[in-house]
Amino acid sequence: MTREEAIQDIEDELKKTKYNKHTQAHIGKLKAKLANLRDEVARGSGASYGPGFNVKKSGDATVLLVGFPSVGKSTLITKLTKADSKIGHYDFTTLNVVPGMMQYNGALIQVLDVPGLIPGAAKGSGKGRQVLSAVRSADLVIFVLDDMKQLGPMRKELYNAGFRLDSHPPDVRIAKKKSGGVQVNIAVKRPKLTRETVMNVLNEFRVHNADVMIRENIDEEQLIDSMMNNRVYVPSLAVLNKIDKIMDFSIVTRDIVKISAEKEQYIDDLREAIWDKLKLIRIYMKRIGHEPDMEVPLIMHEGCTVMDVARKILRGQEKYFKHARIWGPSSRFPEQKVGPEHRMKDKDIIELHA
Repeated sequence: MTREEAIQDIEDELKKTKYNKHTQAHIGKLKAKLANLRDEVARGSGASYGPGFNVKKSGDATVLLVGFPSVGKSTLITKLTKADSKIGHYDFTTLNVVPGMMQYNGALIQVLDVPGLIPGAAKGSGKGRQVLSAVRSADLVIFVLDDMKQLGPMRKELYNAGFRLDSHPPDVRIAKKKSGGVQVNIAVKRPKLTRETVMNVLNEFRVHNADVMIRENIDEEQLIDSMMNNRVYVPSLAVLNKIDKIMDFSIVTRDIVKISAEKEQYIDDLREAIWDKLKLIRIYMKRIGHEPDMEVPLIMHEGCTVMDVARKILRGQEKYFKHARIWGPSSRFPEQKVGPEHRMKDKDIIELHA
């Protein structure tokens, strides 16, 4: 039996098996087998975990436009970035990655247009593996749609290829050891997982001696994800294009950004949504004895500390950093003296002392 046939058999059995507390351990075992088989197929075929399209990351963040053929990605990237992406009203117009640079709030955001994603991409259909490889380097995935029914299949393709959109790695710690068997500690109330399920999953990954600490109420698929080294956690944004041609908006949710790339409608709304999803902030630098530079901000990520700023500015000389003075939203009063762990906020002004 080939790996592909084994995968199909497991998928069929999973469809037929009703999920409950009595079958959870068996289903966990099947899903762990399935994850390993898919990984073997991917690695054996040169796969979706390879380098894919060779595009160098640049700017403050990288955004990837993903969508089925002919949904308007090429038109959209030209409106966002003025990139030269060939536009045509037929499938597979874009045969390679087309990079462009969007300027917004002082940030340079790289936007990549890749060949259209089609059903079966995770298994290699079209240029699926290369497209999905490109997604692995993105800071944000934008689904470009011209029909709301496209979103579910595209998210499924990315999920099957190991992408966990709008999520975070599960809080699981597995410390392997030479002997002593498996010790499982599930530190949550009313856990979804049973100890038997955890043991079955670990057994499929040939982990027979380990201390397992689970600090989050996860299911068996999230446990499997914690065992894999090829999962990618990245935020996403759905964009409904061609709204000038859509008559019925009853199925469109609030979470969808609605635009018309061709008519250049609501493009600024999309730029703002991209900024918000990337969680970027602007930090204005001030030299000692000088006025702050309010023209060109330093672009950082939400939650960054004073030391993160020092590392980016001092470039290897941060060991000489002593303290900082700050003005703005994160300060209690103007010119507040702060240490390296102080968290910065958007539009803060900082003066480094080193």
